[in-house]
Amino acid sequence: MTRPDHADVPRATGTDPLTLVVGVHLVLADRGTVLLGQRRNTAYANGLWHLPAGHLEAGESVLAGMAREAEEELGITIREEDLDLVHTLHHLDADDGAGRLQLFFAPRAYTGDITNREPDKCAALRFWPLDGLPEPIVGYTAHALAQITAGRPLSVVGWPA
Repeated sequence: MTRPDHADVPRATGTDPLTLVVGVHLVLADRGTVLLGQRRNTAYANGLWHLPAGHLEAGESVLAGMAREAEEELGITIREEDLDLVHTLHHLDADDGAGRLQLFFAPRAYTGDITNREPDKCAALRFWPLDGLPEPIVGYTAHALAQITAGRPLSVVGWPA
């Protein structure tokens, strides 16, 4: 018996696999502080403070994507095996209604000095106390940092109850 090609199997409405944008975020914490950058010249959250972050690109793992973003934005090298997933956020974006999976990683080690490698997109880099985050800050960033501090590995934001 031959198995039918899945492309030929009709699907019920609303059951197609979901495609999500995946964001990777670097949580560089040190003695009760965390590194944030102030976004500049960006379509999303211009002027707000946010973790060093980016989107996963086609063909790369989440660990490779996080390591790439750390190098591109901060000039530091993080080996994939030195990244720990510290929080997962399933976020429904109120602006466009798109679901996003936001992954937050903490490095166990890295090499290099932190520098602002994207001054056209980042006005400033600064360590902020976790109990005194700046305003304005990206809402889901503040939420995720609070969840990480509380030891909660998963949260959802923006979805109807």
